[in-house]
Amino acid sequence: MKQDNIRGLKSLICNVSYLISKSLKKMLKIKNLKAEINGKEILKGINLEIKAGEVHAIMGPNGSGKSTLSAVIAGNENFKVTEGEITYQGINLLELPVEERAAMGIFLGFQYPIEIPGVSMVNFIKTAVNEQRKVQGKDPLTAAQFLKLMREKKDLVEIGEKLTNRSVNEGFSGGEKKKNEIFQMAMLEPKLAILDETDSGLDIDALRIVANGVNKLKKPDTSTIVITHYQRLLDFIVPDIVHILYNGRIVKTAGKELALTLEEKGYDWIKEQVDGKK
Repeated sequence: MKQDNIRGLKSLICNVSYLISKSLKKMLKIKNLKAEINGKEILKGINLEIKAGEVHAIMGPNGSGKSTLSAVIAGNENFKVTEGEITYQGINLLELPVEERAAMGIFLGFQYPIEIPGVSMVNFIKTAVNEQRKVQGKDPLTAAQFLKLMREKKDLVEIGEKLTNRSVNEGFSGGEKKKNEIFQMAMLEPKLAILDETDSGLDIDALRIVANGVNKLKKPDTSTIVITHYQRLLDFIVPDIVHILYNGRIVKTAGKELALTLEEKGYDWIKEQVDGKK
């Protein structure tokens, strides 16, 4: 009898451990997400699940809702969620304001990073890092600790002193702005990074540097969403899964070979498949 109880307890512990590990692997789960702006519905029922350690690419023609999806996950208040769920590491994301989402490890790299004249990169990043640490119950970094961390991350993502010594994005080229986004990502060490058309406006050399930075930051307990129109970025940041978003819905999901098919055929065949079913 006692041995049966011990076996039963061991079995229970194994089951609980399995369920915990399974839940921890789920970074992001989106269920039937619908969202609008100014009364116009953009997202029409998004379903998506991302596990820790995965890189997902979201592709699609202009106006499909890709940037809207990234904005809604990040907490942009210009968009109204009308239906559905978003859970991040088991937490209901829709109940949290944008700053809490950021503090919990969600990072959005913008397609068009804005300039902030008069605000130095050093002060901007230091404030962001220490605010994040405050929410996480950690002490703020001292000046020496912060400068050491900055040097490490600058080397990691190949960003020069001339960029970090200036105001945020002021006078930066398109490529420099994107490098700066990846540098911020490196400093904040997010659990979920969303890169919204990071390849937009980059030449091949800048693209390679940005992609290398993203790849160096990849860890088993982090996830990345790469939003792009083109295959060329995915030559450098290789996705585990590729989704096609069209007319507010994810209409096809497959492996990295799907991006190659899109490069060869374009999006017309997807439009014909989806619109032909209506």
